[in-house]
Amino acid sequence: MKTILIVEDTELNIDLLTQLLEDDYNLLVARDGGQGVTMALENKPDLILMDISLPVMDGYTATRKIRETLKSTPIIGLSTHGMNGDADKARNCGCNDYLTKPLDEDLLMTKLKGYIG
Repeated sequence: MKTILIVEDTELNIDLLTQLLEDDYNLLVARDGGQGVTMALENKPDLILMDISLPVMDGYTATRKIRETLKSTPIIGLSTHGMNGDADKARNCGCNDYLTKPLDEDLLMTKLKGYIG
């Protein structure tokens, strides 16, 4: 079973992602950017769902740090911000993709299948 690291600080979002994904994927959860970096490097997940607005270390910085070691792990940035340029900013720091919250569950599942099956 493929492993997804969820880096998210909002319990409601963690619960929603867990309910949506737990039957198909092994899930790890980090609740801040620093913990996300540590867990990513220790566990080498198949994919990372990275919230952009995080305590301790924001998602942009965490993604850059992860990319120093994990060059090819797909990272999907998640944010409530849907402003012009936000997706580009996420991609420029190393995210492969970017989705806005609230998440379109069908779109998320399509993206996950495309990246890791």
